[in-house]
Amino acid sequence: MSVTVAATLTFRQPLTALIGVFGLIVCMTPVAFGAPGLQVVYLVPLTLAVWLVRTRTVAGPDSIVACRVWGSRQLTWSDLAGLRIDGRSRVWAVPRAGNEVRLPMVRVHDLPALAAISGGRLPDPLTDPGPLADPGPLADPDPLADPDPLADPDPLADPGGQPAAAG
Repeated sequence: MSVTVAATLTFRQPLTALIGVFGLIVCMTPVAFGAPGLQVVYLVPLTLAVWLVRTRTVAGPDSIVACRVWGSRQLTWSDLAGLRIDGRSRVWAVPRAGNEVRLPMVRVHDLPALAAISGGRLPDPLTDPGPLADPGPLADPDPLADPDPLADPDPLADPGGQPAAAG
């Protein structure tokens, strides 16, 4: 009898960040009890704690789920047309039909792991760079190489090729 365990990846803020929320509560306590009605300031760390615990992206072999504070959206891998990366390295799922879905806590450096958990439905950007990977014959293979390999390697040599006299 073999047992198959379905692996999932969860992209989230570390829950140790709740220690910072607790520190914020401790620091706000003198302010909160300084005047009647200021206990409302405890809503700030409470909201932050809920955001830390709730916001995440869970990727499994069959689907990907984007969880936000007020809801979640599940997409199967077959429903995805691809991923979009914006200028701030945030990753968006682009479904075949419908609006783009932001994948919370997923960044560009997480794409190889996301491609691995998808079972090949998403291309791995490190192993399958696509058609732009071959720069063609006109590209310089090493941009840091010496542009003129026949140039004189000794900058102190005189034009006649003899080393300059120390003087």
